[in-house]
Amino acid sequence: MSGNPDLELRAGDTRAVLAPEVGATIVRYWSEGKAGPLHWLRPGPLGGGTPRRPGEMGCYPLVPYSNRIRNGKFRFGGREIALPLNFGDHPHSIHGQGWQSSWSAVSHTESEAALEYRHAPDAWPWEYRARMNFRLAPQRLSVTLSLENLSTSPMPAGLGFHPYYPRTPLTSLTADVEQVWLTDQEVMPVRREAPPPEWDLRKGLRVESAVMDNGFTGWKRKAVVDWPEEKRRLTLTGGDGLEFLVVYTPKGRANFCAEPVSHCTDAFNRAEAGERDTGMRVLAPGEGWTVEIGLQAEMTG
Repeated sequence: MSGNPDLELRAGDTRAVLAPEVGATIVRYWSEGKAGPLHWLRPGPLGGGTPRRPGEMGCYPLVPYSNRIRNGKFRFGGREIALPLNFGDHPHSIHGQGWQSSWSAVSHTESEAALEYRHAPDAWPWEYRARMNFRLAPQRLSVTLSLENLSTSPMPAGLGFHPYYPRTPLTSLTADVEQVWLTDQEVMPVRREAPPPEWDLRKGLRVESAVMDNGFTGWKRKAVVDWPEEKRRLTLTGGDGLEFLVVYTPKGRANFCAEPVSHCTDAFNRAEAGERDTGMRVLAPGEGWTVEIGLQAEMTG
């Protein structure tokens, strides 16, 4: 660790740990139970040991775009943009810069914290400021993510959150959605259609029964994760602007994802090609934009 140590938040028996230095991640979010901690997000490694990666944590921000940009390239405002391929040998650029950058702590109290990241133009040729505000209450964590275009030209934009949830044999995910993007072998969207019965989140999906990494459209900004063996539930809510939900249920993992995001995969290229309803935003110079999620924890028995 260097100058940005982990921050702990407390409210009643609820706790959260944040890592500004590791992509402004939520390392852990849990409740103190009689038998030990009840983790509402996948618990990541605490500071002081070996170097940590955002992908090990409970949640990280997606800014200034979410998911994949095909081959890291897109055209906007009459110029070609080429981004680094920032995810191992993956052929596409993914999730923007915020998750792989060190953020600064702006403020920190017992139950609230604010973190900030300022991006200087590089391969992403726009200057911007991102800010996250965390507020912890008993059994609830609220998070806002803001983006402000500090450049002198319009900037394409997208925002989102990438939470990981613990997974048990009976864990279920329920969400009101309309359609799903089917993908190719590179996890890029091919066509959109009604979810097949085995992927119908509206009826409640047993996570163990499905293997997917797909974006759903028409999300009504509420998703429920149930752990029936442990008699507990987490309700995820998203604010205006987060009308897409990405669900990632890899085979054989101890966790899965349901990610509230503002746009579809490869939205910048799709918008440039004339596609509508991609969710892509364009921020004018000096313009800002904020989205919010809530994570409400409860015992069901």
